[in-house]
Formats: sequence, C-alpha cells, structure tokens
Amino acid sequence: MQVTIGSPLAGVVVPLATVPDPVFAQEIVGPGVAVEPEGSDPVVVCAPVSGRVASLFPHAFAIQIPEGQTVLVHLGIDTVRLDGHGFDLQVAVGDVVEAGAPLIVWDAAVTRAEGLATVCPVVALQGDPAHVGAAIPLGSSVTVGEPIVTWSLPSTRTTAESPHR
Repeated sequence: MQVTIGSPLAGVVVPLATVPDPVFAQEIVGPGVAVEPEGSDPVVVCAPVSGRVASLFPHAFAIQIPEGQTVLVHLGIDTVRLDGHGFDLQVAVGDVVEAGAPLIVWDAAVTRAEGLATVCPVVALQGDPAHVGAAIPLGSSVTVGEPIVTWSLPSTRTTAESPHR
C-alpha cells in the first residue's frame, strides 16, 4: 500500500537536509521533506493525510493514519520557544480529520520577528527511508494538499493469506 502525503501549507518543497535542526536534517525522527511557507500571513496549516490527531502542540502535530503509521508536521524551527504565540489550534487530540482539513492558523510573521526559521518539516515518523520519497521535484512550489511525499507501507498480508502459495 502506498500513502500519499499532501503539503500542509503553500510553499516551496526543500530537502530535510537543509532544515536548520539536526534532528530533522539527519532524519533522526524519520524521512520526508520540508516546506518553506510562501504567501501571506496568516498561514492555514492543513492535514497532510486523513487520520486521527495523535498529538498536537501549537507548533507541531502528528496524524496517525488508519494503518497505524504517523505523519509529523513541525511549524518552523525552535518555535516551541514561542509558547503558543502566533498559533491558533483548530482541532484537538483525538479528532478524526480528512486530508486538507484546517488544523492550525499560524501567524508566521511572529516566528520571523523572533528570528526563527519558518521551514516546516513533514516527516514519515520512524519510516524506513527506503520506502519514503519526494512525490515532487525539490524546489517546486506547492499548494495545500498537493502530493509532496509517497510512503510505501509494508504489506500486512501473512503467508497464509497470500493468493500465491
């Protein structure tokens, strides 16, 4: 099965390696891409996949898809320091959302005013880098919901269930 992860915001897709945070740049939490916001503030940040809001902070969220895997989106770098200032949550932990549903309204100008990076990592949490890849050329401009990452999930079929015995 393949999961398509959409862009949670309008912007330019960049490699995780360029994110100014080693946890993301070195793919310690998982592979993916990042999106540098483009356009005017406030930024409406949307669900990149359908699923359940597994964790939610003003500056980050994770959505668990029905198959059990989780997609993490982090809004800016070191934005936890803003203590929620500039972020307006539209959902709660446990909510079931459809891809494209608004989750957070982000005043990225607040982040920029504090001298913090606004780049947004979109990560296949603990995904195997061999099964996760960019769905669009890096450097491309994207709109909300446009596919940016593909994640090939392992088959859950057992040998007994396989039609090829």
